[in-house]
Amino acid sequence: MSNPTTMQAVVLAAYNEPLVLRDVARPVAGPGQVLVRVAASGVNPLDTKIVAGKADHARTVLPAILGIDMAGVVEAVGPGVEGFRPGDEVYGMTGGIAGVQGSLAQYAAVDADLLAHKPRNMSMREAAALPLVFITAWEGLVDRAKVGAGMKVLVHGGAGGVGHIAVQIARAFGADVYATGSASQRETIEGYGATAIDYRTRTVDDYVAQYTDGAGFDIVFDTVGGATLDASFRAARLYGGHVVSALGWGTHALAPLSFRAATYSGVFTLLPLISGKRRAAHGAIMREATRLVEAGKVNIRIDPTEYTLANVADAHRAIADGTAAGKLVVSVA
Repeated sequence: MSNPTTMQAVVLAAYNEPLVLRDVARPVAGPGQVLVRVAASGVNPLDTKIVAGKADHARTVLPAILGIDMAGVVEAVGPGVEGFRPGDEVYGMTGGIAGVQGSLAQYAAVDADLLAHKPRNMSMREAAALPLVFITAWEGLVDRAKVGAGMKVLVHGGAGGVGHIAVQIARAFGADVYATGSASQRETIEGYGATAIDYRTRTVDDYVAQYTDGAGFDIVFDTVGGATLDASFRAARLYGGHVVSALGWGTHALAPLSFRAATYSGVFTLLPLISGKRRAAHGAIMREATRLVEAGKVNIRIDPTEYTLANVADAHRAIADGTAAGKLVVSVA
């Protein structure tokens, strides 16, 4: 018979040390929280950086239970919670950084503001893969760049985790979407409704001339960073183009952007978890995700390999090795 006061969880006790599966105290739902029985946990590249001690921006507090994305079933609700009740299927980007317990555990006490009801037409595994990438794409395209019908949108890294969701969101808003990737990713990118651009064989000037008559794109969404962000500045539309980046780190020359009279903004998706502020905005975005998924306008590409709490390290290795064929998900028994 299981102990109602404990649960199994994957714990990071020290950086660059193996993750350990062990029994820990089961949380309870405090004021404004929902106790969720976790069904699945999404795996992100950030998780591998946290384990390696190379994610200062995530402000991890050790020992830590990682796992940023989550899908599961409401077990109990704390005082002051409205809109959720036991038995509801929910999902969201709920923890794993900043001392907030993550989803690599059987239960999690989650800030209700971060949650939304899971799409009815998604499995738990699919739902757990969606939150971080959807929120990042939505904040960039909708909140920052104000994507709309008829706009020409360029997504750098259109076959990636954030990129393939960004393509679909832009399409759902009626934009004309283009996306960079390798030749081998052409079919994937086109399958999501974008015009594929091979970044290895095409220059910025080439595709800006071909697809915008030299005027530039209304929105350029950079999901790659580094030199790709510099290329984004040169691809923005003259007079009013907007570049948004999810990886706007490092030092970049803004002159190419300024000379086009274009603008820039960044996305730091983790900020509500770290700061404790504006968390309700993430719950609202996840409700939009549910709406688009149930309307058949957004779907998530996941790797078919099913990981468990016992072999989370294997999922991290798949990310590090570049062998993942889509978002990785850990099933939580």
